[in-house]
Amino acid sequence: MPSPPLDPTTVTALVEDATAAPSMHNAQPWKFRYLSGTGTMQLRADPERTMPKSDPTHRAVHLGCAAALFNLRVAAVHAGREPVTTLLPDPSDPWLLAEVSLAEPAGPEHDLAVLHPAVRKRHTSRHPFTDEEIPDDILDGLRGAALLEGARLYVPEAWHVKSVLNLVHDAEGREALHPEVREEMARWTDTGAKGDTSRREGIPAYAFGPRQHDVTAPMRDFAGRHPVPGRGSATFEKQPRLALLGTAGDRAEDWLRAGQAMERVLLQATLDGLVTSLTSQALEWPELRWAVRDPGSAMGHVQMVIRLGYGPEGPASPRRSVSDVLDIT
Repeated sequence: MPSPPLDPTTVTALVEDATAAPSMHNAQPWKFRYLSGTGTMQLRADPERTMPKSDPTHRAVHLGCAAALFNLRVAAVHAGREPVTTLLPDPSDPWLLAEVSLAEPAGPEHDLAVLHPAVRKRHTSRHPFTDEEIPDDILDGLRGAALLEGARLYVPEAWHVKSVLNLVHDAEGREALHPEVREEMARWTDTGAKGDTSRREGIPAYAFGPRQHDVTAPMRDFAGRHPVPGRGSATFEKQPRLALLGTAGDRAEDWLRAGQAMERVLLQATLDGLVTSLTSQALEWPELRWAVRDPGSAMGHVQMVIRLGYGPEGPASPRRSVSDVLDIT
């Protein structure tokens, strides 16, 4: 039998877990509405948090919102509800990305339940990773996690990693010569010079990580040429371990599946003791994105580059209040 509607405290907890997801520049481009009458949660993209220059097709917006959707599914199972999900339920409303029915009880051994402890523990780490090898069985588990959400995870060989790093450096050069892109990124970053600790969005200075001595890891330097008080420098791993997450298609539904797969991989990696960061610079330039994929693989479109390894956990980035992103009717 259907379960009774969720109380506001439980709904708030679900959305708080959902919004722990990563998003481009931590813009948090999501809105939630819980319809008490039907026990349905709606997920919408927030058009005021888009990046027209860096993300003109809103692909990154879909990825971030989908990561929040996956967290919502995990949290729902943890709360004892089966998240029956419909992607893009209304063709006339493209900002409505998903509806999740939470009216039915979840099974006692749901496969998402084990991931819940990682939802709040997962943080992007922009610190150096060690050179310790990742066991094959862990990588196989991450590949399986992506497949469960309709995407593929490909771990490139050394030559391909070098190619991806070259494309990332190319993208950084293009970004440096594009003032509108730099201004857009500046909107979502805080170098700490003003000492503003009240922001609940964007990338704060304490999450930048150290500056690289030799630029060997695909890490976006959010500070650019601006000095950051108290920021040090470090030597990063010489041979970063990367994974390419991709899909066969490249439409809105593919982006939503990729975003859920991305978050499932990140949560599983966290449970496996790995730390992660996301790299999208080369994917933000259409003329570079096509070259990121391995032409010999079945992956049609790379949606995200994930850096994997062992090392210090990154700090938690700020999050907007649930009251700012949730409406209960």
